[in-house]
Amino acid sequence: MDELNGRMIACQLLVAGLIARVANDSKDPLRFLSDFRDEMRAVVAGVRIAGSENSERAREVAKQTVDELFSLMKPPSSD
Repeated sequence: MDELNGRMIACQLLVAGLIARVANDSKDPLRFLSDFRDEMRAVVAGVRIAGSENSERAREVAKQTVDELFSLMKPPSSD
């Protein structure tokens, strides 16, 4: 489990770095980050979660993870 958690953290850091890099290259970085975060939250809201008894809990954790990835770049969403 520790190895899996370590890999997930590494993936989150890689994704956050890539997002920040692309945002820095855009004309309006804050708008890019807002749009991208909203798209990620929409994907999480619409993805089918199979094999879990409590899919809503898994969805909430996934939304929190998306907000955490973007929290250093801009404040989390209010919804």
